[in-house]
Amino acid sequence: MRTVTFLPSYRKIDVERGTTVLDAAQRAGLSMNVVCGGLGKCGKCIVYIQSGRVDFDRQKYGRFFTEAELQKGACLACETTIQGDLHVVVPESTLIQEQKILVEGLDQEIDFRPSVKKYYVQLQPPSLADPSPDLSRLLWGIQKSGGPVAEKMYVPLEVLREMPGILRHSDWNVTATIGLVPGGYRVIDLQENDTSKRVYGAAVDLGSTTVVVYLWDLVTGKVVCVASNYNKQISCGEDILARVNFARKNGLVKLQALAAESINQALTTASNTAGIDREDIYEVVVAGNTVMTHMLLGIDPAYMIAEPYVPVVRRALSIAASRLGIACNPNGGVFAFPAVSDFIGGDIIADILACGMGEREEISLLVDIGTNFEVVLGNKEWMFSCAGAAGPALEGGEVLFGMRANPGAIEKIAIDPVTLDPKYSTINGIRPRGICGSGLIDLLAELLIACVIDRTGRINMEINNPRIRRNAHFPEYVIAWAKETDIGKDIVITENDIKNLIMSKASVHAACLSLMKEAGVTHNEISTIYFAGAFGNYLDKKNATIIGLIPEIAIDQIINIGNGAVAGANIALINRRARKTLDDIAYKIAYIELNAEKSFMDEYTGSTFLPHTDLTLFPGVQKLLESCRTRRE
Repeated sequence: MRTVTFLPSYRKIDVERGTTVLDAAQRAGLSMNVVCGGLGKCGKCIVYIQSGRVDFDRQKYGRFFTEAELQKGACLACETTIQGDLHVVVPESTLIQEQKILVEGLDQEIDFRPSVKKYYVQLQPPSLADPSPDLSRLLWGIQKSGGPVAEKMYVPLEVLREMPGILRHSDWNVTATIGLVPGGYRVIDLQENDTSKRVYGAAVDLGSTTVVVYLWDLVTGKVVCVASNYNKQISCGEDILARVNFARKNGLVKLQALAAESINQALTTASNTAGIDREDIYEVVVAGNTVMTHMLLGIDPAYMIAEPYVPVVRRALSIAASRLGIACNPNGGVFAFPAVSDFIGGDIIADILACGMGEREEISLLVDIGTNFEVVLGNKEWMFSCAGAAGPALEGGEVLFGMRANPGAIEKIAIDPVTLDPKYSTINGIRPRGICGSGLIDLLAELLIACVIDRTGRINMEINNPRIRRNAHFPEYVIAWAKETDIGKDIVITENDIKNLIMSKASVHAACLSLMKEAGVTHNEISTIYFAGAFGNYLDKKNATIIGLIPEIAIDQIINIGNGAVAGANIALINRRARKTLDDIAYKIAYIELNAEKSFMDEYTGSTFLPHTDLTLFPGVQKLLESCRTRRE
């Protein structure tokens, strides 16, 4: 065994020789920034070997470092194997930091019809004249108080065991909590005296990176608190594939516990802030992708990453919270959204519910982009969907100075077309440390309009400007000089970065075109394009169109719905009728496997230009580019 000491935290761990520094760090409880999933592509897991022996291919991965950094022992944690006892310095920038987590969803009115309600009943105690059983007496009392018919209510054994003591200790004045469940009604809880005003529920967006919780008062119909935090499963891998592989190595139990713990942390924060008891949370509605939902339920997700890519379950499920380790009332329910396929999950069904595209005759296009992307096209009669890998570039991976939406990330940028000087803003307004997805979309569009790059993404090296130069490997554009930054070196975008961004955007646009071709729909027939998720919420709609990320339609017809997953979960939590439509939505959606579509590669190739090889698909962008080039000349 080899002892590894991580500095400056002084965390120590013993590992076998040949273990990567990344694996050792994760076992030591350090959450490292590994955008590419530990494949050596993003260059974000930088550490410095202070002492000890390791194996690291400097020649292969040297492009991520300056010579001075290499001399100080810089290496990539994911590509460095431990050969002896080590002291490893982990910079703060390498650790996952506070991220700009999107919690807002659509601002809309929702018909308030919760599935959980409390009934305060004052019962007559039994007597020789009326020796009715405790259970019958309670259920009849609930029915007389306006509750469900006695015969339709089910009482679980846990409640039944406590019932006689509670009834007698409270002098037969009790509050019963009733939940609507498949097949009838369930008596979730029984409490002494009148607690009918304490009924809460939670809507959860279980993302692969973050967890967002909305805590609702199910009596008043108001949100009492919102909380968010990282998904603790990141310690087992940043991307879904890495976590599925972790599950296959006897890690499913740990992944399930981490998913529950992540939800519980947000629930606890929200409850403490609102000053309520978690025991009074009686329902938790969860929207997550198919893999995340399987992991939360402790269901093996391995079969979804191998042909024929089949999930274990697609329908909506309702499970007792205690069986999943969710920190609410133990007899409360957890409702999980249904899925369409291995890659079109409950989060996308929630998006559809939130934007309402499944209720209208007009044709809409829904786009949700992360490391993976999902696209849905259709209306209330039909829907087509597909999914694919957007690549980590749009989230800051595979881009030299790309980063997540953490403090210091450049999130908006504009370039003066004459001087080529940029004007940017960063998250939290601090000195720049890198550039995140929304900033990268702006940058790509601005460089194109300023004629710094052509439609293939090549940088024009004939322009005489200090911001345009060639490094040891590629031409590059300087976004911020070292003296402006928080990292002490120039922040640039290279021609290779631009290539990776174009490849990522091409995948998304080609998917949109493939669905449109499948449905026989042109861009003129699309009434609305919805962007869901944090990436879509913060990007500039015009710039997204200029680079060809999405089909060109009027800007006012492009709508950012924010966190559609949590918005949909909110609707399902407080409107039981909406919940009944979810399985219908899921089964109405036809999933198109892009890998099996012969036309997809043709569409992809055409989309690897800015905005596309066929400019007639982007008439507005074509006019803009012509005017920009005329001005430049």
